Amino acid sequence: MTYSKEIIRSRAPLRVSFAGGGTDVSPYSEEKGGAVLNATINRYAYATIIPRDGKDIEIASLDYDVTLKYTIDKEIAFDGQLDLIKGIINKFRKKYGLKEGFRIFIHSDAPPGSGLGSSSTVAVATISAFAELLRIPLTPYDLAELAYDIERIDVGIKGGKQDQYASAFGGVNFIEFNKNKVIVNPLRIRESTLNELEYSLVLGYIGSTRSSGKIIERQVNNYKKNKQETSLAMDNIKDLAYKMKDALLRGELKHFGELLHNEWQEKKKMAKGISNERIDKIYEEALKAGAIGGKVSGAGGGGFMFFYTNFDKKVDVVRRLKQMRVQILPFSFVNTGATVWRLRNV
Repeated sequence: MTYSKEIIRSRAPLRVSFAGGGTDVSPYSEEKGGAVLNATINRYAYATIIPRDGKDIEIASLDYDVTLKYTIDKEIAFDGQLDLIKGIINKFRKKYGLKEGFRIFIHSDAPPGSGLGSSSTVAVATISAFAELLRIPLTPYDLAELAYDIERIDVGIKGGKQDQYASAFGGVNFIEFNKNKVIVNPLRIRESTLNELEYSLVLGYIGSTRSSGKIIERQVNNYKKNKQETSLAMDNIKDLAYKMKDALLRGELKHFGELLHNEWQEKKKMAKGISNERIDKIYEEALKAGAIGGKVSGAGGGGFMFFYTNFDKKVDVVRRLKQMRVQILPFSFVNTGATVWRLRNV
């Protein structure tokens, strides 16, 4: 297939995970069914593809300042450098007839291990770009499923399913995971409720990006060994995901904040490394300053934390977090998922 010489650019939104994270991970999701509540924000992963004549391909990560060069007529081996992008290229080469050369540039508004689903979001953005390049129609479900298959199965990066679906669909979603299907339920939340939630949340980067795969592996092992505390905690955070969804739909935001606190207490029981001394101290100080609830976004161990506050305490919470060397990140919710467009190659 010969494709257009136009430049392809795509972006996919990062997400914050309010509740249920971990129940989207196998084997829990197949055996008991998982449920998560999340929302996408105005921070993105980007992919840009520039077609070129011949068979040469070039992969450039603008975040890592790494450039790799290969040819499209051979499968690319994984070696720890940008393996996720290599996995996507291999898949499109085998399944969709990607045969001509290109340059691809990748970057993200959040580092890997930040807890905002950055690696899966990079996958969604990159797949969107290649699908547009080859004019392959993919629904959001197709996009998310393909991203999951490549990231988790082909490349072997451990994790769940929520990030791919959140990024592909965009918006505030309640997502259910069963053995044979995933159901994305977009929530119709009153605009005033969503505005107030956005105003009341404080998102901060605490540093110490971590390998989510190691934490998830411990969680999975605990569940497989039938450790009662882990299994019960996962059941509880799934139940809390339903309760937090209902609180949002009813506009009961203070209750939402209280449930967020309960979710974090349960989340910490799932595996060692989800929290640590610094995270516990930041959380304790945020509550003292007036936060109602909060948690680490993602698998845990570092990255981003967020807190729900009363409006008159938000300034105090932000001030205390800054004193503890937490970098506050302004954000807003976005309803649009993965997006792709074409540019003239001049």
